[in-house]
Amino acid sequence: MSKKVFVSGCYDMLHSGHVAFFKEAATHGDLYVGIGSDATIRELKDRKTINTERERLYMVKAIRYVKDAFVNSGSGIMDFAEDVKQLKPDIFFVNSDGYTPEKKRFCEANGIELIVSTRIPEAGLPTRSTTALRQECNIPYRIDLAGGWLDQPYVSKHHSGAVLTICIEPDYDFNNRGGMSTSSRKAAIEMWHVNIPDGDRETLAKMLFRFENPPGSPYVSGSQDAIGIVMPGLNRLNYDGDYWPSSIESVKEKEILNFIEKNLWLIPLAPREQKYDVLAKTDISAEKVVTLAQAADECWQAILDCDIDRWGKACTASFDAQVQMFPYMISEHVRKAIEEYKDLVKGYKITGAGGGGYLVLINDKPIDKAIQIRIRRN
Repeated sequence: MSKKVFVSGCYDMLHSGHVAFFKEAATHGDLYVGIGSDATIRELKDRKTINTERERLYMVKAIRYVKDAFVNSGSGIMDFAEDVKQLKPDIFFVNSDGYTPEKKRFCEANGIELIVSTRIPEAGLPTRSTTALRQECNIPYRIDLAGGWLDQPYVSKHHSGAVLTICIEPDYDFNNRGGMSTSSRKAAIEMWHVNIPDGDRETLAKMLFRFENPPGSPYVSGSQDAIGIVMPGLNRLNYDGDYWPSSIESVKEKEILNFIEKNLWLIPLAPREQKYDVLAKTDISAEKVVTLAQAADECWQAILDCDIDRWGKACTASFDAQVQMFPYMISEHVRKAIEEYKDLVKGYKITGAGGGGYLVLINDKPIDKAIQIRIRRN
C-alpha cells in the first residue's frame, strides 16, 4: 500500500510553485491536501483571499498529483489537527517557511514523519510564491534586534536606552500580529498604498506614527514600529522618556548588513492564545531598565564589529532583560521552542511577545528549517 502524504496551506492564486510543491510531495506517496478556510486565512493574514475556499478546493482537486483535498475543519495555524488525526497520514510535508516547532511536536505525538521541502521549481520555470505574485505592496516589515520596550515612555523614563531595528523586505507574508510591525505596516498601506513615498525618512516616519496614533488613542504604539518600517538598513533609536527618540543613528554599510542577513534566522511560532495578556505581572524598575539598555549597547557594538559571539550573547541578554520586566512575553509553547534551539545557537530572542511571531536565532551555521530575511538597503 502507498503511504499517505498530507500537506496544508492556503493555495490562493494557484501557481507553478504550488504545483511543483504538490509534485514533490507526491513522490512520497498518495497526496492529500488540507486547505485553510476563508475564515482561518482572514484570522491569520488579516485579509480576504482572492479565491473562495470552494474555488480553491475545486482547483487543487483538479491537479493530477493530488489524491484528494478538503477544507480544514479547525482554525488558526493548526487548523488541520483534527483532520489529520482522522486521515492518519504517514508523512506531513511542509515548505521551509511553513515549518513550526509546534508542527514538529504534533507529528511526533501522532507518529507522523515530518519532511521539509527544499522548494525546487520545475526545470526551466522561475521560483514562485503567492506573496511575490500578489504584489500587494512593497512596504517593508521591521525586526527589533535589541532594546525592545524602551520606546515606551513608561520604560525609558527610568533610564535612557536604545532600540535597534532592521528594515525587512516583504519577501514573506509574515504572520499577522507577529512582532514584525504588521499593524504599523497596515497603517502605512492605508496612507501610501504600495510604496513609501520619496522624502525625508524621519519626517515620513513621524507622519506614519501620528497617523497610527491619533489624539485620544487609548494605547500609543511604540515609535520604533513606524521608524523601523520607513527607515532602511540598521537603525539605533535612542529613547530618554519620550515617545519619539532623541536621536537616530543609521547604518547602511554593505558589510554590516550582509553580516546580519547571513547570521539571522527565523523559526515561525504558533499564534498567541486568545485573550493572552502580555502585560500581566509587569515588573519594571530602574535597575532592570539599565540592564536592558546595557545589553542593547553591547548588541549594537558587536554588530558594528561583526562579532557573532558577542552579538549572540548580547541578543540573549537583551531578551532576558525584557522577560524580567514582562514575564508573559514567554508563553508555554514559546518556552518549548526556545528550549529546542537555545543550546545550538549563539543567541536568541522572539519577535511577537507571547507567540504569534518568530523565534529569532543568531548563528554562523545554517539552522535546519529556518528562513532568512533581506534588509532593505535604500
